[in-house]
Amino acid sequence: MFKALIVEKDDEGKTSASVQEIAEDRLPEGDVTVAVEYSTVNYKDGLCIGPGGGLVRNYPHVPGIDFAGTVEASDDARYKPGDKVVLTGWRVGENRWGGYAEKARVIADMLVPLPEGLTTRQAMAVGTAGFTAMLAVMALEDHGIKDGPVLVTGAAGGVGSVATAILANLGHHVAAVTGRPETGDYLKSLGAAQIVPREDLAETVKRPLEAETWGGCVDAVGGAMLARVLGQMQYGASVAAVGLAGGASLPATVVPFLLRGVNLLGIDSVMQPYENRLRAWERIARDLPMDKLDTMIQPATLADLPGLGADILKGQVKGRVVVDVTA
Repeated sequence: MFKALIVEKDDEGKTSASVQEIAEDRLPEGDVTVAVEYSTVNYKDGLCIGPGGGLVRNYPHVPGIDFAGTVEASDDARYKPGDKVVLTGWRVGENRWGGYAEKARVIADMLVPLPEGLTTRQAMAVGTAGFTAMLAVMALEDHGIKDGPVLVTGAAGGVGSVATAILANLGHHVAAVTGRPETGDYLKSLGAAQIVPREDLAETVKRPLEAETWGGCVDAVGGAMLARVLGQMQYGASVAAVGLAGGASLPATVVPFLLRGVNLLGIDSVMQPYENRLRAWERIARDLPMDKLDTMIQPATLADLPGLGADILKGQVKGRVVVDVTA
């Protein structure tokens, strides 16, 4: 038997979440069983736990879109008992049982060996959000980051926090966008050189091109803010877009792309090839200052998750919520 956060749906379509003791034979099929140590709370987790059920298709369900832990049993030669592993993506926690349980059973291709120098707790302080942030930074690098400030929107959130810390550690002048003035000191502690109030970028686009300001951008918001930012990018600069918190529509014109050669790079963390996932985690271990992680972490347990799921949907969570599954 092991503990898991189980989300169930009743005959009237209402969902509820509770910590339960369940048997190992209820785990899904797979060739690697992992003793989960840590998971995180992401926006998708809030949707899965919430009253509407969000992204979950089959009940009962174990949410948690990522986890890190130790291999307990394996039918795949790449992994043996005792190996430390990390998992992000593959619709785990949405279509398949996820990390909010003391045990998980998955397909070996979903895993990545935990890079040397990272603990399982640190890996989940990074989590899917930080993994996505690194993918965004790598995409900007592949297209060439221009001289000048690099903008990070939604900087106080999970993706934005890690992107800010990574870019600052790499020597970039980071301009961090936030709608919460009280997070300014937190963002500066991560290395932000400049705090940009969200209202400065919240106006609807009036001119398709504004002054060339940003040498690159990690956008974790989308919507109208992304449209505004596109018109402020330097010639040939890139925007790595990772989020839809501001909406999926893009009220922009083609002018920034045609007249300034702006690149809009879509970042999807779900179905990344193994080589990309391994490269990203190795870069995280190398380029993310580990002393910054402690300032991002909010600790939690399985019992805390229903309330935290609601908080993250309201935008009330700062940094990274790390769930100690064993507590």
